[in-house]
Amino acid sequence: MIAKIGKGSNMYGAILYNQQKVDRENGAVLLLNKIPDTIDGKYSVAYFHKCFEPYLSANIKTEKTVRHISLNPDPKDKVSDEQFTEMAQEYMERMGYKNQPFIVFKHTDIDRTHIHIVSTCVGIDGKKIPDDYDHKRSMAICRDLEQKYNLHKATEQEQKQADKIFKKVEQQKGDIKSQMASVVRHLPKYYQYTSLGAYNALLSFFNITAEEIKGERNGKPVHGLVYFALNGKGEKVSNPFKSSLFGKDAGIAQLQKHFEQSKEKMKTNPARSVLKNTVELAMHTTNNEREFKKQLAEQSIHTAVRRNDNGRIYGITFIDNGSRTVWNGSQLDRNLSANLFNEWWNNGNKPELKTQHISISKPNTIDDLPAKDLFEFIPQEHSANFDMGLFSLLPDAQGVDYEEEQFAKRMKKKKKRRRL
Repeated sequence: MIAKIGKGSNMYGAILYNQQKVDRENGAVLLLNKIPDTIDGKYSVAYFHKCFEPYLSANIKTEKTVRHISLNPDPKDKVSDEQFTEMAQEYMERMGYKNQPFIVFKHTDIDRTHIHIVSTCVGIDGKKIPDDYDHKRSMAICRDLEQKYNLHKATEQEQKQADKIFKKVEQQKGDIKSQMASVVRHLPKYYQYTSLGAYNALLSFFNITAEEIKGERNGKPVHGLVYFALNGKGEKVSNPFKSSLFGKDAGIAQLQKHFEQSKEKMKTNPARSVLKNTVELAMHTTNNEREFKKQLAEQSIHTAVRRNDNGRIYGITFIDNGSRTVWNGSQLDRNLSANLFNEWWNNGNKPELKTQHISISKPNTIDDLPAKDLFEFIPQEHSANFDMGLFSLLPDAQGVDYEEEQFAKRMKKKKKRRRL
């Protein structure tokens, strides 16, 4: 089982993201903890948000007050609602959130049925719940839950992925060739990527880029790769290095084989659905490119954005360092293509959903609160219209980044015209 811990400041957006799944009958509320029942057994986004307000208002100095956690069993695991509820309760108790308000949502819109837990790290006294080493503690809890509920283990793969740590190339340290070799020689053993563009997106985070060379020499065709070191601004700061200097795995022929092998593996890789959900949530709960990238980076996901000379975004790639996979936006979902992010970040047009009312049926279980707290939380009204500021999701898609391909074709045509 894989756990993802998101830390943010937009409680409304986190609740709304999950509630949208319920409204579309792609989800359900399994458990409410420290959140009181209502008179009619119906709930709204505004009501749930109101239940967190006393904690958020009491906050003393915590910047990221929201905790959004997903627990993702292997797709082959068959987990009942009762088991999901028990796992969520045990997980939150051991993480120190037993006395916090939290909502457990089940999602069924992808091949991996999983749960999301929305809570706050601020206690009613305004103090932050300690979260030191929370990722280590979370991993240990997941291993225990796997054993307790006889789930498929993620330990072996996670350990293999964690064994190798790559370092960025730093020009000032000298011996650039050796620094580059320690990355380039080994990336194919640890990461999966399906194109040269995805490979370069990954390389860029280690201050390296690769360029394809095509032509003729002495009447014979030449096709290969050369590598350059980059500085922090993405500018070349070294002479080109032939791929042969780094071994056959760094050459174009072997990389193309790796692309094809990765395509097959990534078609069924469960990391895709987890990453898709994580990216979608970041879109709902952030306001700009900087916030979006930062939120994903905190979950070991790096975002590479490709822009042309005019600043237009024509490609976006996500590097999931947890699963060691590299995905173009449209590989995750057609609605996550480069064009959507260009409209949002360059033109200020954040995707929106039509205004509609959301409510859910009474949950299975509710933790009781003292009567004085119950009346404080009961809202006067439970029906209202809300501007969601969300986008409509299309069915999952596995494929290439069509916009990036079209952009590349247009650039090739321009080059041909210039030659003429």
